[in-house]
Amino acid sequence: MTKIVCTLCLLLSYSISHAAENVLTPKQIDDGWIALFDGETLFGWEATSDANWRVEDGAITVDSGDEGWLMSTSEFADYALHVEFQAPKTTNSGVFLRTPLNPTDPAQDCYEVNIAPAENPFPTASIVGRRRFGGPLKWAPPSWHVFEITVEGPQVRVVLDGAEAVSYTDPHPVARGHIGLQHREGKIAFRNIRLKPLGLKPIFNGRDLTGWSTKGTDQSEFSVNAEDDLTVQNGPGHLESVDSYGDFVLQLECKVNGDGLNSGIFFRCIPGDKMMGYESQIHNGMVDGDPTKPVDCGTGGIFRRQNARRIVASDHEWFAKTIIANGPHVAVWVNGYQVSDWTDDRKPDVNPRRGLRLEAGTLMIQGHDPTTDLEFRNLRIAELPGKK
Repeated sequence: MTKIVCTLCLLLSYSISHAAENVLTPKQIDDGWIALFDGETLFGWEATSDANWRVEDGAITVDSGDEGWLMSTSEFADYALHVEFQAPKTTNSGVFLRTPLNPTDPAQDCYEVNIAPAENPFPTASIVGRRRFGGPLKWAPPSWHVFEITVEGPQVRVVLDGAEAVSYTDPHPVARGHIGLQHREGKIAFRNIRLKPLGLKPIFNGRDLTGWSTKGTDQSEFSVNAEDDLTVQNGPGHLESVDSYGDFVLQLECKVNGDGLNSGIFFRCIPGDKMMGYESQIHNGMVDGDPTKPVDCGTGGIFRRQNARRIVASDHEWFAKTIIANGPHVAVWVNGYQVSDWTDDRKPDVNPRRGLRLEAGTLMIQGHDPTTDLEFRNLRIAELPGKK
């Protein structure tokens, strides 16, 4: 990816002193990482039991209550995952991968990277029920320790504090699922939880509009500029992908060449129709300079469904956007910060403007009006596999 110019003051404005631990660097954003924890709230997570999950000193913490999990609301398939954790030696916890909301057998329906005492059959960094970490176990609680986990196809690789612990190839791989943090026994804290989707393929070649239909451009003008970026000016109109996508991870970069201009990325659209799909808004305006008060839904909001909770992009600067759609759930990150988390609970309808659409549909890039002037680059997508 080409380096993104970020407005660090906006990225840091939501942070308290401890939360700054959980802010992505410009290079991480440029490399496609997204933060699963913002350092302040449990936005993007849901608990499966009555445990005292909370944010304490810039970390997700739990130490009492019923056994269970804190699950990401989004599902993922192939990815690199960075997680830092802190726990006493007696704690029994774990990081669950590709998991359903209520896993029943980590040897069958998910992958559990264990956090457990040395005498446990699967000590810290083992994949429970699948591959034991033979050690020697060098981590020393209560210091902070780091898991670097790669889940790609049938392979799961776990690195603990910079050294490879286990590598496992599943003959019957679990396809996709949530990220889960476990509360079982003892206190545990997690921070700097970030994920990089893997396996995304380009859908814009930087030369021409191959793979895209111009039948709906109307008054909009789509072209490729001298910097190999996709440009859109004027409007209304749209550029439509030839291919259709149902559940997917989409990443792209965008620059708005004006103040408070309006555009959007539409998805699961009715092919050939006029932007009849879900819309992830592009609009960096804010009320009275307050980033928590977006104008017209805000960049990363789901238009007419859920406003962006914060504006973290700036006009005239490149910003990154990640859209994940799985089933009725949609989540969007802007510059690696999650701004929306929405589940469509409406009745099914072929048109997403009226109801829930799970069927695959096209992508559309919007030319909103005569003031439209935007650039796009590094558009890439990965379809999420069906569940096992």
